[in-house]
Amino acid sequence: MPYENLVPVAGTIFNIIRGSDCCSQMMSLRTDNGIVNFAVDPQTKVVEDRQLRNGMRVVAFYDGREPVPLIFPPRYRVHLVTAVGRNEQVMLGRFGRNLVAEDGSLQLNIAGNTVVRTANGQSFHCNLNGQVLLVYYTVTTRSIPPQTTPSKVIVFC
Repeated sequence: MPYENLVPVAGTIFNIIRGSDCCSQMMSLRTDNGIVNFAVDPQTKVVEDRQLRNGMRVVAFYDGREPVPLIFPPRYRVHLVTAVGRNEQVMLGRFGRNLVAEDGSLQLNIAGNTVVRTANGQSFHCNLNGQVLLVYYTVTTRSIPPQTTPSKVIVFC
């Protein structure tokens, strides 16, 4: 899956209904911009295999290149979804030299207590430069680029 094409939508789950078969479901999020629906299927990666439930704050990522039906509220096929804590933010992107995001929007300062794992939950002890990372953080500096010390980093090898 080309993670660089994924678009994030943050919100709170307020409804989950079973899809047309027992392996899929429709998840409705309340976002700052209104309601967004997501189709969750067996190919959807749920970070840390968390059970999705009503009231959970999540960030869902869909492929911005895929066609979507012209309906309201919008409905996307979700590729990746992760639960986030209060005041927590996530960013998915490729981080290059000095752990600066390719788009220059964030620089990482990895601390000793930063949890670094692969997408399947294994410890990751290699260089993060050039990797696609899902970064969990709460605060950033006001510098350019903003810097943060993430609490958790998930590496998509």
